[in-house]
Amino acid sequence: MYDYLSDCLKRYPQLAACEDDIKCACDLIANSFRNECKLLICGNGGSASDSGHMAGELLKSFRVQRKVDEKIKKVIGDNVADNLQGALPAISLPDMVAINTAYANDCNPQYCFAQLTYGLGKNKDTLLCISTSGNAKNVILAAIVAKAKNMNVIGLTGETGGNLAQHCDICIKAPESETFKIQELHLPIYHTLCLMLEQIFFG
Repeated sequence: MYDYLSDCLKRYPQLAACEDDIKCACDLIANSFRNECKLLICGNGGSASDSGHMAGELLKSFRVQRKVDEKIKKVIGDNVADNLQGALPAISLPDMVAINTAYANDCNPQYCFAQLTYGLGKNKDTLLCISTSGNAKNVILAAIVAKAKNMNVIGLTGETGGNLAQHCDICIKAPESETFKIQELHLPIYHTLCLMLEQIFFG
């Protein structure tokens, strides 16, 4: 098996401090998928874009060709199956525009991600919370709801972890303090997670 994490650390040696947390995060998400559970992802601004980006890498082929499950293929036929790719269940909460704007308008906008986590999350699902500061109130509220629902919570933050860290099972702290520099490290972190997960389930 190709060691995607080692490759990432060679290209971004400053992420060596995150190695164990990246491994643990991968294990948590993989266990969710094995238990037929899903990954929810949330964040604001650039982190909202990262949420959608990561979900996209999981919902279709990333680096390897993912074949459709043979049992499904027998039901839907070759014509349909040959145009589909293996997928891992991931939902980007910021991309749910209709419900987010409705909730923000009708209720308290700080609770949008918490509401979606409450509505979509279930036991043994995983919530990945992306916040460069670790202090995004709406992300922290989602983490609190996730823990109440017995979900796994992973943080992806800057070097301090902020207030989010205390609500996480694992917090991957990119070793930078400026927002844009943290975001530059978040990309290789979640790309590596996606590559590792793809290898586990489709490699």
